[in-house]
Amino acid sequence: MGPIGPIGLVNRVLRARIAMSEITREQMHAYLDDALPESEAAKVEQSLRASETLRQQLKLVMQERDRGEHSVGAIWRRERLSCPTREQLGSYLLEALDDGVMDYLRFHLQTIACPFCRANLADLQAQQEDKAQHTQQRRRRFFQSSAGLLSAKPRK
Repeated sequence: MGPIGPIGLVNRVLRARIAMSEITREQMHAYLDDALPESEAAKVEQSLRASETLRQQLKLVMQERDRGEHSVGAIWRRERLSCPTREQLGSYLLEALDDGVMDYLRFHLQTIACPFCRANLADLQAQQEDKAQHTQQRRRRFFQSSAGLLSAKPRK
């Protein structure tokens, strides 16, 4: 790659400034937590590649985390205070929650698209499917063993 001309340099600087202005600290935290939707994560990665200043800001955010940042936002993110429990997610699958809670969980899973809760929900769904399949197999075995007894001739 050859030297960059003055116009190319100006374009790079402008792209870097735009990238920095579009990426918030909250997005950086979410990026580090792998809690962004794929499209936003790609946007952050692209912006980080284009801007040395943004990479430095990300480095500062990482250092703050290493020191143990104690802001309300940091504690909220770290402890996942907005996330439902696994038990609540199971009840969500069974549709056994009040309407307000169901609405919140739907919002959390679909709109916010929390990757941790979505992974938990997928795991619960897989377990539910496995149990349903296992139950069907067990019922089939019981029926086959019972049908064999019923069709046998009675002894005298």
